[in-house]
Amino acid sequence: MQAKGSRGAPSLRALPFLFIVAALLGLLPLLHSHGLQPNPMLASEPPHHYPAVISGSEPGDFTAAPLDVSQEIRPLTNHTSTGHAKYRKAFPVLGIDYTHVRIPFEISLWILLACLMKLGFHVIPSVSSIVPESCLLIVVGLLVGGLIKGVGESPPILKSDIFFLFLLPPIILDAGYFLPLRQFTENLGTILIFAVVGTLWNAFFLGGLMYAVCQISGTGLGHISLLANLLFGSIISAVDPVAVLAVFEEIHINELLHILVFGESLLNDAVTVVLYHLFEEYANFEQVTVLDIILGFLSFFVVSLGGIFVGVIYGVIAAFTSRFTSHIRVIEPLFVFLYSYMAYLSAELFHLSGIMALIASGVVMRPYVEANISHKSHTTIKYFLKMWSSVSETLIFIFLGVSTVAGNHYWNWTFIISTLIFCLIARVLGVLGLTWFINKFRIVKLTPKDQFIIAYGGLRGAIAFSLGYLLDYKHFDMRDMFLTAIITVIFFTVFVQGMTIRPLVDLLAVKKKQETKRSINEEIHTQFLDHLLTGIEDICGHYGHHHWKDKLNRFNKKYMKKCLIAGERSKEPQLIAFYHKMEMKQAIELVESGGLGKIPSAISTVSMQNINPKALPVKRILPALSKDKEEEIRKILRNNLQKTRQRLRSYNRHTLVADPYEEAWNQMLLRRQKARQLEQKINNYLTVPAHKLDSPTMSRARIGSDPLAYEPKSDSGNLPIITIDPASPQSPESVDLVNEELKGLSRLPPSPEEDEEGLVMHVKESSSPGTDDVFTPGAGDSPSNQRMMRCLSDPGPQPEPEEGEPFIRKGQ
Repeated sequence: MQAKGSRGAPSLRALPFLFIVAALLGLLPLLHSHGLQPNPMLASEPPHHYPAVISGSEPGDFTAAPLDVSQEIRPLTNHTSTGHAKYRKAFPVLGIDYTHVRIPFEISLWILLACLMKLGFHVIPSVSSIVPESCLLIVVGLLVGGLIKGVGESPPILKSDIFFLFLLPPIILDAGYFLPLRQFTENLGTILIFAVVGTLWNAFFLGGLMYAVCQISGTGLGHISLLANLLFGSIISAVDPVAVLAVFEEIHINELLHILVFGESLLNDAVTVVLYHLFEEYANFEQVTVLDIILGFLSFFVVSLGGIFVGVIYGVIAAFTSRFTSHIRVIEPLFVFLYSYMAYLSAELFHLSGIMALIASGVVMRPYVEANISHKSHTTIKYFLKMWSSVSETLIFIFLGVSTVAGNHYWNWTFIISTLIFCLIARVLGVLGLTWFINKFRIVKLTPKDQFIIAYGGLRGAIAFSLGYLLDYKHFDMRDMFLTAIITVIFFTVFVQGMTIRPLVDLLAVKKKQETKRSINEEIHTQFLDHLLTGIEDICGHYGHHHWKDKLNRFNKKYMKKCLIAGERSKEPQLIAFYHKMEMKQAIELVESGGLGKIPSAISTVSMQNINPKALPVKRILPALSKDKEEEIRKILRNNLQKTRQRLRSYNRHTLVADPYEEAWNQMLLRRQKARQLEQKINNYLTVPAHKLDSPTMSRARIGSDPLAYEPKSDSGNLPIITIDPASPQSPESVDLVNEELKGLSRLPPSPEEDEEGLVMHVKESSSPGTDDVFTPGAGDSPSNQRMMRCLSDPGPQPEPEEGEPFIRKGQ
């Protein structure tokens, strides 16, 4: 059975081919009988003009002869009044008019060839994993161009108008519409420095060095002027977005490096356009004045900002139009494509930056359009843009190879090799110098590995070729040599750098892109950090990135969403909108996978309502409040709440208001600190074991056993009074030393009984509740009493008293 099935499989595969062959064989008689081969029966007859469409007739010449109803028409003969038989041609069943369908037919064939080549590269993984797709497409173009030229035909050339008006816009629109806006805005300063300053550096550095090379005797390039070299430098210095997308999407580099290199390739279009038109106009002038240089400098701002302004206007119009398409969902994707393309054409109309206009329109319209259109329209926009940009990219690389074979070339070893070397040197020096400056202001520094990838990823592509093709022979007689040098640089960057960047990324262990789905947890923490950093900037009075982002979000929420988003979606919080989007995506994935019956409970009913929309529930009627009650609520809120977003002044220690309690708290903390330090010093000061204090019971027993031994000295008035707390006699805090000499004015003179007793023991009075023993100033806080306490606590190296020896001997 298996053998029979294997023998029957080829016959099934061959069935379509057999049908095609049979159809062609069936058409052969018709082709034979209708003029494709000479007919001996009609050879002697005079030619007749019929309305049939035959080969060689003009396209669109479809005129029919008038039909006489009263005359009988016969198949082959017609008898006149004279009796002679008149032969005529039968009705043409099949005709050929290739000129009528030549242009669309050839375009379809080229697109079909591009799609088949793209499909074939991905079917063979061993080839696509080593060689980038752009390199293979250029090779296919070279082979097709050589084949066309080999049969004696002239291969088609990639004209600049076709490239800039039809092939480039889909690629830029796809990149701008799905631009990762957060990474782009966070690194906007770095991208602008690389795009503007880096491109200017490359253009002038390369143009100046090439002019110096042309001045060398013996090269045959002395007739090339400085303006021509600067124009050539401006063409070849810009990084190409098509080549960068084709290579960087295959190696899956991390988001930071991808957005830096790709953002530079997008934004340097304004610099390239300005420099190209600037040097092209200067070439027509006999003398360039200072005013011309100033106007050329101002044109950069006009071209860049004007392109952004045109894109923003069309983006807002597209978003506003999508608000009213809820009843006609079919044409929603068409508005996105038409308004974006109109933005590009309007910018090119005034010689503005069409690329920046496309990016601005895509970025502006996307959040509002996606809130208004249906999910099917969103899917249509997504996949149609991806398909359109992929086909355009494939055609660009194929026609680049075909144009290389078809174009006129002038090879000059000195000029071309110098161009290639100086391009690499200028790119490396520019990246290193600008990164050294940028890292002074970046929190996340660009490492040497990142700098190498940025410098190595500066690929050139079809934009440089198209700009070179636009040069006029009248003003630039070395146009063919410029095109040859441009093609050489493109092939070197695409083939050598594009093929070696993947193994270099693996060798240097550069961080790759992580394909992870965003979660609600990540979105919550991202918004929390944004609010936190915005609050910190507000407190510090620093107008940073988060401050302006928050201002823009407030303006968007207050004005733009209300005007451009229909229904209740304009009032929906960002987190809720993101949650609904995730729920919708998860529900659709479950439906497509056939797991609708196993939907987990985590999926809310919101997703299913979005898939199968139902009637909106009746809104709950809230009880109305009286005007007095409403005014009372407003008064309470006005008196008890504060504006959380109040603008504060910048921090300055000279303008801060003094706290009246701050000095008291400082003194309290200092006293507590001093008390703790003194306690530590008392514990650590003893050099010999201190005399063990007797308990109050032992002291009374000793005095009672030998009262004469404890008689006071004659100068007992100078002795201090030791007040002992019976509760804890060993505690250092239970002893207060009072200097009687300092308090002699405030105390009564001691009685004779107290003089005779010498040492008097007083029970320490308990402190009142609520008082602090540490912070309450006492008599023992003076420096002299502290010194006395230190002296009494350290008896020094004197020998300890014996058991029977009194504490203070009588008569001393």
